[in-house]
Amino acid sequence: MAARDPHVVLGASGGTGSAVVEELVARGLPVRAVNRKGDALVPAGVERVAADVATTEGARLAVEGAAVVYHCAQPEYTRWAEEFPAMNRVVLDTTTTTGAKLVFADNLYMYDSNLGPISESTPETATTVKGRLRGRMADDLLAAHRAGTLRVAIGRSSDYYGPNGTDTTLGDRLFEAILAGKKAQWLGSLDQPHTCSYLPDMARALVTLGEHEQADGRAWVLPAAEPITGRAFIQVAARAAGTTPKEATISPGMMRVLGLFMPFLRSYVEMMGQWTAPFTVDASAFQKAFGPLQVTPHDRALAATVAWFAGREGAAQAS
Repeated sequence: MAARDPHVVLGASGGTGSAVVEELVARGLPVRAVNRKGDALVPAGVERVAADVATTEGARLAVEGAAVVYHCAQPEYTRWAEEFPAMNRVVLDTTTTTGAKLVFADNLYMYDSNLGPISESTPETATTVKGRLRGRMADDLLAAHRAGTLRVAIGRSSDYYGPNGTDTTLGDRLFEAILAGKKAQWLGSLDQPHTCSYLPDMARALVTLGEHEQADGRAWVLPAAEPITGRAFIQVAARAAGTTPKEATISPGMMRVLGLFMPFLRSYVEMMGQWTAPFTVDASAFQKAFGPLQVTPHDRALAATVAWFAGREGAAQAS
């Protein structure tokens, strides 16, 4: 590859993709930010490309000449079963033709939440539709690596929050309620420890996988700050917002009822097991191989996230 071949970020307008763009720019690398409309908000000097990477034509346009491709794109959550595997295959096939390395931003859905801290040795025994789907997509990518047709590294993170972390379980609804001093609804139990990944930390870890040949050919559990309960998460965020913490929960039963009217919640019900019992990670393998990667403490991360959502609200009110 040429020294200045672009590092391509698919899904650059989403939470993960935008954080990866910022991290690549911070490292002085040439970046191509790809989303459907080509309107991702990116730092100066970043190339923006409009492309639908679910299509062969769009994916080829997106990854042409790439050094590393960061696959952070995904369909609408309610359309995963119908669209995600096909998108994954198109990205796999088109990246193969470029000779670029592919880094896939994955999650932890394929693991059973009752097996203790999740690591690379945890069996992928989840029985949910989305868990099995995520597992199959990762298997397809790793099979291409084993066949010698594509260099692949996979980074797996937990539920995330952070600047631009919208449309997530730890996104708009939660932080808007905290800023307004209203009841902030947490999924499942307020008192079970849960690993919550911070987007800039995730981005640093994903780009680290892109940089190291040692990362190739396997899935890595990415580092995150210590597990936190929903009650503590809301209290720390409320302090940052200058509001009084008001916690509430959404139980699996409530999710089923609300899901009758809200497609996202209906689609998410099967994942509630991750929120009613401890859901934590062990990223020691990553730290041993590439560390130390210093993760951001929750108080600093939540302060930055609250500030971002407050700024967005202020901009919306001014417009």
